[in-house]
Amino acid sequence: MEDNVKEIRAALEKDRRINLHRFPIAVSVENGDLVLEGEVENIAAKKLAVLLVANIEATARIVDRLRVVPAETMGDQEIRDHVCRVLLDEAALERCLILAGDVEMRRQVVAEPAGSIVVEVADGIVTLNGSVPSLSHKRLAGVLAWWVPGCRDVVNGLEEVPLESDNDDELVDAVRLVLEKDPFVNAGMIRVSSENWIVTLEGLVPNDMMKKMAERDAWYVLGVKQVINEIQTKE
Repeated sequence: MEDNVKEIRAALEKDRRINLHRFPIAVSVENGDLVLEGEVENIAAKKLAVLLVANIEATARIVDRLRVVPAETMGDQEIRDHVCRVLLDEAALERCLILAGDVEMRRQVVAEPAGSIVVEVADGIVTLNGSVPSLSHKRLAGVLAWWVPGCRDVVNGLEEVPLESDNDDELVDAVRLVLEKDPFVNAGMIRVSSENWIVTLEGLVPNDMMKKMAERDAWYVLGVKQVINEIQTKE
């Protein structure tokens, strides 16, 4: 494995989307695990780096300690409160209890709760634990946490109850849902497909900004291995 570290570093440097010169990534071996540490530019760079390493060293366990540069500097409590408010405001999660640590956040009384989401934040890393009614709810909660400006990473430990089998169709549904939730993206202009967890986006949107935002939203969805952005722009 030590012999592959140089190969991994060279591959990371070659991929311009990871931008290793501006955002260095440390690659090391700890107790037989490959460890990636550093701050990356965006969620795409984070996922691409992990995927690249997995392709080179397929048998090793990869410890992902990569953090995304936050859009805004926020304290952990501020991030936690913001995440909780966003989850509370989401209609799809209205039957889920939302807890900041062990404190239940205020909302109208839910007669028959359908799950609970416990939000914790440490060093800008949001951790979600508890249970939700479906995989789509789990993925949506994770993306909503990612959208909070101070977030550097999301550890999504939510369980869907009852358990569901995951597949490309489920992933496509989740990506479509996220695009519909983004007020800055016209989801009706975008077609989504997936094969082997590789998501392809197609369509025609007004500008390059919306194209980039749609791609970023897709990368945020749990389970997406890669995004192929074939959206065209009118500009």
